[in-house]
Amino acid sequence: MFTNYDELPLLLNVKQLADLLGVSDSSAYELVQEDGFPSLRIGKWIVVPKEELRKWIATHTKGVT
Repeated sequence: MFTNYDELPLLLNVKQLADLLGVSDSSAYELVQEDGFPSLRIGKWIVVPKEELRKWIATHTKGVT
């Protein structure tokens, strides 16, 4: 498991995303299929760029206390 942002790989696979967010693998697969979520397909692999994930989280958590 990663202990800080700098340790994350440049591209996260769906399993890593699920572990990072603390959700099930199936929930992570649903998330990467949503419009506007920063995932991309490379061949058969679905990956999420860590910097785009950080931006997505920041955008979607505004106003949360």
